[in-house]
Amino acid sequence: MGKMAAALGSVATLATEPAEDAFRKLFRFYRQSRPGTADLGGVIDFSAAQTARGPGPAAHKVVRTQLSVSSVSDHDAHRAGLQPVSSWRAYGLEGYPGFIFIPNPFLPGYQWHWVKQCLKLYSQKPNVCNLDKHMTKEETQDLWEQSKEFLRNKEVNKRRPRSLLEKLRWVTLGYHYNWDSKKYSADHYTPFPSDLAFLSEQVAAACGFQGFRAEAGILNYYRLDSTLGIHVDKSELDHSKPLLSFSFGQSAIFLLGGLKRDEAPTAMFMHSGDIMVMSGFSRLLNHAVPKVLPSSKGESLPCCLETPPPAVLPRDSVVECCSREDWQVCASYLKTARVNMTVRQVLAIDQDFPLEPMEENKRGIATEGFCHLDDGKSHVKRARLNPDS
Repeated sequence: MGKMAAALGSVATLATEPAEDAFRKLFRFYRQSRPGTADLGGVIDFSAAQTARGPGPAAHKVVRTQLSVSSVSDHDAHRAGLQPVSSWRAYGLEGYPGFIFIPNPFLPGYQWHWVKQCLKLYSQKPNVCNLDKHMTKEETQDLWEQSKEFLRNKEVNKRRPRSLLEKLRWVTLGYHYNWDSKKYSADHYTPFPSDLAFLSEQVAAACGFQGFRAEAGILNYYRLDSTLGIHVDKSELDHSKPLLSFSFGQSAIFLLGGLKRDEAPTAMFMHSGDIMVMSGFSRLLNHAVPKVLPSSKGESLPCCLETPPPAVLPRDSVVECCSREDWQVCASYLKTARVNMTVRQVLAIDQDFPLEPMEENKRGIATEGFCHLDDGKSHVKRARLNPDS
């Protein structure tokens, strides 16, 4: 209780500084925060059993959320690498209707499939990534093959240059988000991964959104010095469908604000395996990631990732076996990184994209400078989307 009060006092002191809105003040506070100190005392931890009834100003905001258990069979949940929905814990926040937080519902070892897909498969062409701005298609053809030896020997040679996978900041799937126009369009599309679509459909159904269609995805690859600037995901044409977020690797602080930036956000931890759903009123709220938290044990994996990938899978599982070699590469990467998958439905049923001027459609879709994921090293044009970097 004392630590939480100290943290809130620090924030209050910071909030008196002029020329910043309430969200940006807290973004800066948590970006500069020190793990293991009172700085993080006011951050909600949904994975803690006492969260929903614990003392302190932050704890009273947390409420239990009922899921639609009958909407997802135990078999389909297992096919996606998830525990039965009946065993999930789900929470919401007072004042944030439509926000759902599900602490790690994945079966032991099954997170590795999704990590491997983000690093090995989803990063491949024809999907689009930040490296396309400065490299040819041939140079970015297979980032995994070009990087795996670097990552496997990372512990031996710490002074080596970063591999291409370590330089990866974002990948887009399905309808590719245009960082210039901040729009999607029908002619910038590649098939959405079927396994990720299935996972997303099960999670959406469990949260009451049967019929959800996974049409676009943005994968963000965080280093320990990365941040995600304050923004609203409003480019999708159908806002009645939820935004799904899946986190893997090192923990991070997530800030959920209001419709305007002068509303102070609520801070919460996102740990490996955690799922967030933003729907209804919460679908268009400001949010950000001011800090990725390094492990207190040095370069190490979260406890939930210490279990190796399963050796035996259901016959019709969408999850694939992960070889020991692939697992070692993924583990090496995640010791100093975090991966986040966000999945959206872009169009309502029978809805089409509006016609755009020809010149608009010719604008590039792979503009690294406009990515709102910042690693603190590249500042060209990025300030327009991440003024907090």
